[in-house]
Amino acid sequence: MNEHRRSPRKAAFVTIPVTNKMTGQTMGRIGNLSADGMLMVCDQKVADGALFQFGFELTNGRGQPQTIEVGAQEMWEEPANVPGQYWAGFHFIDISDRDLEAIESWLGDLED
Repeated sequence: MNEHRRSPRKAAFVTIPVTNKMTGQTMGRIGNLSADGMLMVCDQKVADGALFQFGFELTNGRGQPQTIEVGAQEMWEEPANVPGQYWAGFHFIDISDRDLEAIESWLGDLED
């Protein structure tokens, strides 16, 4: 299969909750993640083009949890297979070098 994305993505095989840092509410969970963005399974509809400050935890290269914070913009959304849930694609628009490095480390070998 040909990959047409800017950056390869890795599926999250464990539950990684995503928090809206402005409200403190969990918005959903990561479906897959890249250095440029993520697919999230959301518990509610997301406004077209909405901007967010998200937080989530990844395990870093030393096996320790690391909190990641990103600014993201919603790019698309569609109903998921489960009633009341939605798939939403987000593009990262703001991320620190430290957090980008942690995501790239987590991505590691994309065959994991």
